[in-house]
Amino acid sequence: MAWAAYTGGKAMSAQPNLLVSAKPAIGIEVDAARNLARVRYAGQVSAAELKAGVKEIERRLPELRAGFSILVDLSGLETMALDCVPHVAKIMDLCKARGVGLVVRVSPDPAKDIGFNILSVTHYRGKVRVVTRDTLAEAERALE
Repeated sequence: MAWAAYTGGKAMSAQPNLLVSAKPAIGIEVDAARNLARVRYAGQVSAAELKAGVKEIERRLPELRAGFSILVDLSGLETMALDCVPHVAKIMDLCKARGVGLVVRVSPDPAKDIGFNILSVTHYRGKVRVVTRDTLAEAERALE
């Protein structure tokens, strides 16, 4: 399964006239057979990139059945702009409306949580089980 990546454009290389692909800021994967969505944040995430990711998540969620799980991987996240908060909240609201049952978050560095825990309390309101793990391997085990 390939990641659907949304980036704001291309990054310039050290050589003039040579464009290289920027590292995807957000990746989305849906595994309908496992009733699982994976969202990966990497690098420096901007509101524009996250807004595009929200649209893709909204498009892909109907592939899942109520009670689905979502794995949110923050292990590659460097920074996320403050103006991303409404988009993160929108993703949580979309998942809740679609019937998410379990959110497993990979957050190896608590300093990079950037408010996901607080937003979870507000947007999932105790109706969705949220688990945080330090590594992707631990998160995968929590999904079993």
